[in-house]
Amino acid sequence: MDKISKDCVTGVKLPGKPSTSSESEPHIVSIESAVEETQPKDQMKTESQGQDSVLGDSHEPSTEANESCPHSSECRDSPKKKKKGIKGKLKDAFSNFWGGQKIENLIENDGALTAEQIREHLESDHFFDATKQLIALEWALYSNLSGKSEEELSREQSEVESLYELLRCKVFSIIKNSIILAPANPKLLRHAVYAIEEQEVEDEKYKSEKLPDQIVSYRPRKWREVWMDTVKQSVADRMKDIQRTSCAKNLSTTAHCLLHMGRTMKEDMTTVVECIKQHYHAQFNVCSTYAECYHSYFSSQLQQIADFELGDKDTYLLLTWVQNLYPNDIRKNSILVKELDEAKLGSLLPPKMIKQLEATYLYNEAASVKNWLAKSLEMEVKRWTEEKEPEKLDGRFHSELAIDVIQTIHGGQKRAAEITPELGNQLSIVLLVELSTFLKSYKKALEEFKEKNKQHGYFKAMIIANINNCMNFRDHTEKTTTSAQDSTRLKILATLREIENSGYDELLQDLFLELKPIFRKFTQSKWLSCSETMDEIIQATSNHLSEFKTLLDPFYQLQGSAPVSPPLTTTGLGYTIGGGYGALYGIMEKIHGHLVREYIVRLMKKKVSLKTPELQQNLSKLISAHASHLQSFCKEKGSKATWLDSALPKLAEIIILQDSSAIKIEVAILANTYPDISKKHLAAILYIKGNLPNSEVRSILSILDISTKSTTSCDPLFSAIRIS
Repeated sequence: MDKISKDCVTGVKLPGKPSTSSESEPHIVSIESAVEETQPKDQMKTESQGQDSVLGDSHEPSTEANESCPHSSECRDSPKKKKKGIKGKLKDAFSNFWGGQKIENLIENDGALTAEQIREHLESDHFFDATKQLIALEWALYSNLSGKSEEELSREQSEVESLYELLRCKVFSIIKNSIILAPANPKLLRHAVYAIEEQEVEDEKYKSEKLPDQIVSYRPRKWREVWMDTVKQSVADRMKDIQRTSCAKNLSTTAHCLLHMGRTMKEDMTTVVECIKQHYHAQFNVCSTYAECYHSYFSSQLQQIADFELGDKDTYLLLTWVQNLYPNDIRKNSILVKELDEAKLGSLLPPKMIKQLEATYLYNEAASVKNWLAKSLEMEVKRWTEEKEPEKLDGRFHSELAIDVIQTIHGGQKRAAEITPELGNQLSIVLLVELSTFLKSYKKALEEFKEKNKQHGYFKAMIIANINNCMNFRDHTEKTTTSAQDSTRLKILATLREIENSGYDELLQDLFLELKPIFRKFTQSKWLSCSETMDEIIQATSNHLSEFKTLLDPFYQLQGSAPVSPPLTTTGLGYTIGGGYGALYGIMEKIHGHLVREYIVRLMKKKVSLKTPELQQNLSKLISAHASHLQSFCKEKGSKATWLDSALPKLAEIIILQDSSAIKIEVAILANTYPDISKKHLAAILYIKGNLPNSEVRSILSILDISTKSTTSCDPLFSAIRIS
């Protein structure tokens, strides 16, 4: 074999030789048909005008017919001779081949067509000319087998096959480097593709004709199969060459590998669609072929990675590429979406493997979040024991615990949702359970702190800071949970309510101790002379409220001042914390309920029994006035406990009424609003009506035997009042 181009593709084997068939001359119609197929579509007009600078000038055969053929025996035959040998048929078949040039100009060895000329074309990358001439030379070789010795035939066959090997090496070298060559030198790629297509045409031609064994021993050449193998190898080489992709230094090896493969597939497939596809006939399905090769290699590498024991980050990376980046960033790319949809590539990993990875990811993420929450609580408890005032944010005592916990949970949810929304929802349910468990631990730690640190210099400040935390936890829970998470959400809110109430009890101890002797004044003398007692109660309560100004509340206002804008803390989570149901609302509801409850306790002490309707009417009016005063004060200070508003007025109404039937109706309304009222509570109120016969008292009490259901949502009122 003569010199082979240094661009030969190494490692690509020629297809195996098929079994030989019986000898016979090809039918002239089939040859003519095959010749017509060899003409490149949409290229014949441009090829004759010369190649671009890289390829040099065109060496296509001249369109002028060469009328002389001195070395052809058929030229000496009579033109009227009807029968022709294979060489004559070849002349007729190629008489109009490539612009009308006659076969004599291509197959005679008189200098018009030689192996050396074809080799020169190949060495110069003139594949268009070389392919045409080599095919003609191949036909010429086997059209005149008579009179040739085996040695001579073997030498000529070797020469032809040497040229084919050189053509094959150069063509598939170009195919292998198509991604690089296509944008810069499209004509070189087009001519290489043309050479492959022409060999496919020749393979089909040889299949349909009964030719001598010497011909079919080298056919079919199956260059399309070689093309497929070359494309596959080219893709594998580019996907393996990880050094071509630069990345951040902190990326792991797995992350770098996935980034390289994803970027390579996206960029290369864009080149295929924009620069390579146009040079192939549709039956090559070039985009689908390349896409399948990239997809197959990417998939195989991911499966190999998934088969190893993965760390948390690697599991996340695999799921992110399989479920998010690959289907959304690559498959749905505006340039690639049509071609990749037609390729029907499927997922990078089998569904079963994806489910296993998702289960592992959910477990690992939940464990990671749980670990971070435990560390956050440990650091918070350590801060409680330090003799330092808690930090303040916009004038409110502040703790970083709620922000740390919420950001940790939100970060986990966000990462999962970026893989798929479904996975984000699944993790949200898991992490809500983790939050519920964390808050129980938080409550326990806070109770231990309160028991052991009563003498802490900033004890109340610490309690306020932790109550403010509850506001933030509640706001997060109510804004991020769905109806499917109701049971867990209610557990969380109940735990937060317990933490808040426990904190309020600590903060309100001093106020309630101060109020206790003031309330006793209602029984130390007659009720009607206690008009100033309620003013004293309200003043004492108002004096203590300034202690609670560091509670988180957007509508907090000092007495006599105008409302101020709520201090909101941005968390970067898509919403703000510190808003909504404020801590002062909570403590004012607690105060409101205590004042109403203590007032009722004074009424039920059975110290006063009024015998006349006039006295009962006066007491009823006093109770109504006190109730109105109390309600206005609590509402002004921020209480939202409207469920308490009707308690004292309804008791006043029962006291003033004289008709037994009317009293029963009012009692029924009271029991419906406050279902925790008992017969003992009601009997203590009826005791005030000294003119009410015992029989009527029993009849009125029997109203509570009728099962009633509250139509309002309220906390217990009467059940917290003990009757001796």
